[in-house]
Amino acid sequence: MLAKTPKTERTPSPLWTDLLLVAFLVGFDVVARLLPHAPGFMPIAASALFAGRMLRIPGIAPIVPLAAMALSASFMGPDDWRVTLVVYAALTLPAFAGMVSQRWRGVAVPFLAMLPCSLLFFAASNFAVWAFSGLYSLDGQGLAQCFIAALPFLQNTLAGDMFWTAVLFGGAFMVQGLPALSRSR
Repeated sequence: MLAKTPKTERTPSPLWTDLLLVAFLVGFDVVARLLPHAPGFMPIAASALFAGRMLRIPGIAPIVPLAAMALSASFMGPDDWRVTLVVYAALTLPAFAGMVSQRWRGVAVPFLAMLPCSLLFFAASNFAVWAFSGLYSLDGQGLAQCFIAALPFLQNTLAGDMFWTAVLFGGAFMVQGLPALSRSR
């Protein structure tokens, strides 16, 4: 008779679990971007922040917004490559903000990290639209017109970024708390 070897519990490697989270976030972002939504009300920046704070290997967090944008863009019409480059770069900022903000704890930290990212995204993307789209004169008046016309997008971007930050971090808190909820007293 053969002796049974004791079962050892194997925990997934940090890279494996991180790649699963990245795949989930990218898929979530692609679906959300392709479904009808208010302009600018997307989870991509919040997903980047979430990845930067939650991944055990945070250096892969910028993959989330870049992959989500590239995959979803393959189903959409072409954009000016210069504007696209600025948008993609600006969407990686929350991933880096997430990495930096890991050292602080608290419910407000993700929101405080997201706010400047949202504002920088608005400023950078609209500056790129002004500079490269040909829709506005390349002077101070054209720049002002561009930013004034984009104010509804700022409202949607801020609302979307804060909403999706709450959904992702709140969902993670609930998932992490589920075993505690199911324990009998």
